[in-house]
Amino acid sequence: MNKKIFLHLSSGPGKKTGSVEFQIYNLTNRVIKLTSHLKQHSKDYSSQRGLWKMLGKRKRLLFYLSKNDINCYENLISKLGIRGLKIR
Repeated sequence: MNKKIFLHLSSGPGKKTGSVEFQIYNLTNRVIKLTSHLKQHSKDYSSQRGLWKMLGKRKRLLFYLSKNDINCYENLISKLGIRGLKIR
């Protein structure tokens, strides 16, 4: 029951694995996979720690993207179906 999100990055030919958009997309897929693992193995604390680290990194990348390119940020969170950042 793995749910993967497929995203076509329209920023040129080939894979741009270093781009912020791709990193957020990749982290989101890893978070989904790890969340399904933790539903079965609720006491796997090492995986829980890894999940928190991934979520923190994704949050930092989303913050960076929102500061530099707000349109790309809004398109990405709508495509991935994730919540936006809290505005203080």
